[in-house]
Amino acid sequence: MSIKIFITGGTFNKEYNELNGELFFKDSHISEMLKLGRCRLDIDLRTLMMLDSLDMKDVDRKIIADNCRDVAEDRVLVTHGTDTMVETALAIAETMKDKTIVLTGAMVPYKFGSSDGLFNLGSALAFV
Repeated sequence: MSIKIFITGGTFNKEYNELNGELFFKDSHISEMLKLGRCRLDIDLRTLMMLDSLDMKDVDRKIIADNCRDVAEDRVLVTHGTDTMVETALAIAETMKDKTIVLTGAMVPYKFGSSDGLFNLGSALAFV
């Protein structure tokens, strides 16, 4: 059984600029998190975008929903910002009924060290 993980940004992947105090996107940390969690599942990662969910538009949600629909895997995990996760879940649900799709996010960036992201990722993988 293979699981597709779509990376869309969100707090999971934010980093902190100590000079100006802002959060920003550089690279996804999902691979590092899977390695740290000793994940042995057959996973295929794909970055769709690196956005704060507050900056997502309907076109971004369509990209996520279309990718969920079009992949061969019937189990899909989407990492997503928590602010508009419900809106994306609704967009996915409008186009799909025959796959297991789990969305997960984090309240604290993984790079902060005390993030809920590792637990949330592991839990989401268990559910998917």
